[in-house]
Amino acid sequence: MKTSIVVAAVALILAASNVTPASSAQPTPECSMSVTLADWGENSTGDIDLASGESCQIPIGIRGTVTDSAISQKPAYGKLKKINASTFEYRAKAKYKGSDTFAIKATGQGPKASGTSVITVHATIK
Repeated sequence: MKTSIVVAAVALILAASNVTPASSAQPTPECSMSVTLADWGENSTGDIDLASGESCQIPIGIRGTVTDSAISQKPAYGKLKKINASTFEYRAKAKYKGSDTFAIKATGQGPKASGTSVITVHATIK
């Protein structure tokens, strides 16, 4: 009985203070990306479209395992952040409309090849 009172009290405090528990936070969606991915050791290019101020995640979709990755070219009109070795998050600058370009350098090994690839992404901000 005491546990249910504590849970109810915490829920009331969160509701009253307009704070939501971390588990209800919206995950950043995956970018809708048009890309032709090469194999490891070959470079690729891709295109994304998103609204001004929005963000999306860019997973490295080359088959196999990503062993290391880094930002090789920062975007000029947004922010690019490494989430983990195989995922990055891009956020378009608020109130900016136009194009942006950035690149991710990734090293990995797949079923047919291994090596380092550069994935250049062209973003259209609407």
